[in-house]
Amino acid sequence: MRFTIIGRNIDVTPGLKAAIEEKIGKLNRYFNPDTEIIATLSVQKDKQNIEVTIPVKGSIIRAEESSNDMYVSIDLVEEVIERQLRRYRKKLIDKKQSAQSFSELFINEETDVDDEIKIVKTKKFAIKPMDPEEACVQMELLGHSFYVFLNAETDEVSVVYKRKNNTYGLIEPEF
Repeated sequence: MRFTIIGRNIDVTPGLKAAIEEKIGKLNRYFNPDTEIIATLSVQKDKQNIEVTIPVKGSIIRAEESSNDMYVSIDLVEEVIERQLRRYRKKLIDKKQSAQSFSELFINEETDVDDEIKIVKTKKFAIKPMDPEEACVQMELLGHSFYVFLNAETDEVSVVYKRKNNTYGLIEPEF
């Protein structure tokens, strides 16, 4: 596996680099040797954050963790990625184009995890044209973390969502 380690507001020391390569390197049994791992380390106040992105053909595997110790964050993010891989193994491998990104051991591994995705509720609603700011207000009034609406400015279906730091994001389709 090839590692790209980026530091934001933090110097990537040889110790941090070694810890990432050792901990995330444990996942090498799941991937082919030419798989790229992108790890971004950042510090915000007392929080030590790590974001790991693994692009595989047809998908992106991503996890982000934070704690008050970077080494603990590295341990946590490795566990999250491994859990994601085990849980969604069949879904990832079923896409024929992405199967080439994973090792034979991972593809043929038996699993006891129930990875069946079950939709338990379906909801239909009328989509009203509004601007993104009004959609944010509606989302807050409903107490939801996202809101689907017809963007009056672009006349396309869009989504606003609440981010971790109490800011908002807007997702617009691109065709």
